[in-house]
Amino acid sequence: MPRVFTVLAVLIPVFSVLWVCRSFIPVFDVVASLPLSWPLAVHPDNENSQQAYDEGHSDDAGQRPLQASDFVDHHRPKQHGHVPVAAHTDSTKGQFTRKIVAVGDLHGDMPNALEVLQMAGVVDENGDWSGEVDFFVQTGDIIDRGDDTIKLYDWMDKLRDQASAVGGTVLSHLGNHEWMNVIGDWRYVHASEIKTFGSVSARQEMLSTGRIGRSWATNYTTTSRLPLHPALGPPNTDYDPASPFLADFPLSHAAISFVHGGLAPSYPDLTPFPSRINEISASLLHKLQHRTQPPPHPPYPYPGLPHDTTLAEQRLYGGDGPLWYRGWALDPEEKVCKEVDDVLKKTGTRRMVMGHTPDFQKIVSRCDGKIIIIDTGISHAYGGALSALSVTYTLTPNALNTLGEKIWTETEVVKALYLDREVILAQDEREVVGDFD
Repeated sequence: MPRVFTVLAVLIPVFSVLWVCRSFIPVFDVVASLPLSWPLAVHPDNENSQQAYDEGHSDDAGQRPLQASDFVDHHRPKQHGHVPVAAHTDSTKGQFTRKIVAVGDLHGDMPNALEVLQMAGVVDENGDWSGEVDFFVQTGDIIDRGDDTIKLYDWMDKLRDQASAVGGTVLSHLGNHEWMNVIGDWRYVHASEIKTFGSVSARQEMLSTGRIGRSWATNYTTTSRLPLHPALGPPNTDYDPASPFLADFPLSHAAISFVHGGLAPSYPDLTPFPSRINEISASLLHKLQHRTQPPPHPPYPYPGLPHDTTLAEQRLYGGDGPLWYRGWALDPEEKVCKEVDDVLKKTGTRRMVMGHTPDFQKIVSRCDGKIIIIDTGISHAYGGALSALSVTYTLTPNALNTLGEKIWTETEVVKALYLDREVILAQDEREVVGDFD
């Protein structure tokens, strides 16, 4: 036993010094930014081989439901390094501006979610819709790993109503963890979180036919196509490559796709985008929510999908489906940059934004901003960077060409926002000709 104390007496000071000096040692940043496999949710087909059940369950005893008072004087410093830009800034006559903020996985952490949305200008000091952005997008995985499930979903619904009342929009997505829970796969659910519902059966009811489940069915989709300009229609207007209107329309791909996992090149139901994926999703969700709820796994056996699940619904929940795919985050740069343009072309978009695969230090931009992964481990379960993605789009009139047609300057500025800084990920400018008034 004395030897143990001797070893600890040596190791503790050494690790303390390394921790204090970590910002001066580049290798720590490199290691922290490497893709991790252990903290990631594992598809149930791979559960036995990867022993995923142990993930996240080691600290249940120390968990407690978070209270509203926890929102104040949070342990992270409030060093917000930027001032939110108001939407629809008409500094130039006839200029159109659209401001979008997107946030990745929240995993049961209301205080950190509140701090991120305040930092990004989505909500005010009271947690209410600020009116400073046009669209707020959340890419799924609000549930699991933390105790604030009910608070977060209720807050999202409140923001949705507040935004709608003043012309804003909240776009919400189902992540693989929402789907896992409605299937009955509760491997990443903490016992302390179940207590906030009252019981296992009360939680099952809430997620199926109760308040949260009804919101999932009504307000959440698996993927979205968000146009940057209203000439392309409202959010989730399908891209139709055969449309004569879009054939020569200069803004045909002026849109961004949002999804939790990723739109894999091999996935067969990409088109028409996004309605095909969302129709399959709605059908499967209805079947899951309206079946007799199976006892959750663990400790009971994995219940799987309903017996009448179609092949398309199985593929939706498969490894290359939009909920679980990680290729855009983990595959080599050369491979993803070779494949991304074809997917963007099919979906009528310029960029794809997703969560699911965390980098705990930063939002990841690949292939000149065509692929953006915004999961930075916001939840205290990970202790990652508090971050949000900002996209500011402007279309500014310039002059007429020799044919009397209007010339416009189209600008997209894509930034990663953090508590103490902001980083430009892409800044694209184009000249387009047409009538977009």
